[in-house]
Amino acid sequence: MRGWNAATFGDTMPDYDLQDWAVATDEAEATEFLAAYAKDGCALELGVGTGRVAIPLARQGVRTTGIEGSQAMAGQLERKLSGDEVRVVVGDFADVAVEGPFDLVYCVFNTFLLLLTQEEQVRCFRRVAEVLAPGGVFVLQLSAPQAYLLTDRQSMHTLSVGMDRMVMLAATHDPVLQRVDRQQVVMTEAGNRLYPLAYRYVWPSELDLMGELAGLPLSCRWGGWQSERFTGSGFHVSVYQKPTG
Repeated sequence: MRGWNAATFGDTMPDYDLQDWAVATDEAEATEFLAAYAKDGCALELGVGTGRVAIPLARQGVRTTGIEGSQAMAGQLERKLSGDEVRVVVGDFADVAVEGPFDLVYCVFNTFLLLLTQEEQVRCFRRVAEVLAPGGVFVLQLSAPQAYLLTDRQSMHTLSVGMDRMVMLAATHDPVLQRVDRQQVVMTEAGNRLYPLAYRYVWPSELDLMGELAGLPLSCRWGGWQSERFTGSGFHVSVYQKPTG
């Protein structure tokens, strides 16, 4: 998808929190899980967006920083803050261009997949390892690759249908690069809107190798924030820990 960069997703979502088809609703469970790892320390969110998880985590007493690629999306977050409970840094989160150490670094709801090459994803792991405190953890919430991606080079899906709105998803797939380019098309009587998205999917085993290369071995993997068993499909929550030695 020509023209895509680290800021594109946020720049095309000026009303992100209002898009019920795009926003997850698991922030309470995520916050409880993450706070248990952060304890009374510092946390860093990669791709913080509008602060859906960072704000409640900060309000539990965790000193929280967020990196966001889009100035427009960061602005949506900052307008929701009542003070300085979340420090916002605008930049490409592959670079993790902030000073540590952090007890917790996390990236939720497939945001890690917005890094479109294996090199960027590996670089992100290595930079996370550099800013983590000894014993600190890197938590990733990702969905396992979907079965249809293994065979289809292109696809069309209906996300929702209502009396006054329909949301469609059109995608093309490059299995060599493990890359998907897609448009989420919102159709209403007033007209259509396009929400582009590009991502590189990652197999859990590939993710674990990235962790090993960065010095962050896998500690545990769950099927969700409530420590459900991971069955190989749907979302997984993977925890990578920096050795204390």
